[in-house]
Amino acid sequence: MIEHQQIAGVILAGGLSRRMGGKDKGLVELAGKPLIAHVHERLAARTSAIVVNANGDPARFAMLGLPVQPDTVPGFAGPLAGILAAMRWSASNHGEARFLVSVAADTPFFPPDLVTRLQANHDGSDDMITLARSNGQCHPVFALWPLALADAVEAFLAIDENRKVMQFIGGYRYLAIDFPLTAKGHDPFFNINEPSDLALAERMAQEAEIG
Repeated sequence: MIEHQQIAGVILAGGLSRRMGGKDKGLVELAGKPLIAHVHERLAARTSAIVVNANGDPARFAMLGLPVQPDTVPGFAGPLAGILAAMRWSASNHGEARFLVSVAADTPFFPPDLVTRLQANHDGSDDMITLARSNGQCHPVFALWPLALADAVEAFLAIDENRKVMQFIGGYRYLAIDFPLTAKGHDPFFNINEPSDLALAERMAQEAEIG
């Protein structure tokens, strides 16, 4: 059984959105505070330590009071590079951690029981990954990773064409955990990419699907 103190968390905040004015998507405001703050609140009670993965000036995330870890491999290699950076950070800074749960900064409605269910369905081994699925679609950045896979992730990313998170996961034992739609019929892994998404998110927040 995986214990709470063995799980560190990472908020993947590397993405800029041209459709949102070139801002960090996680810093776009929803219901009066940044998206990443909503994500942090959902994750904080369910992990023993949290790091933000982001490149550039870390001061822009100072309001969270969290450490910020840039990618440890060059080339802005996408979310898997962020997961690797957080694995390395967790191993160096949180001695009890054996696992890492990853979430995205632009997805403020992810299920509150995400970590609990990924944890409960993981067998505790060093070669298995549990990940979220909703409405028939896998969400590989919402996953529970053994830190022991860090070297394998780094070797995978060393090949330029290897960037897709699901491609890496497919090389290991994995289990996709199904999460239902919300009571209002929304996908809990709905992410905010453009102004129309933000307008929908504001309506969802007013319907008390956040918090």
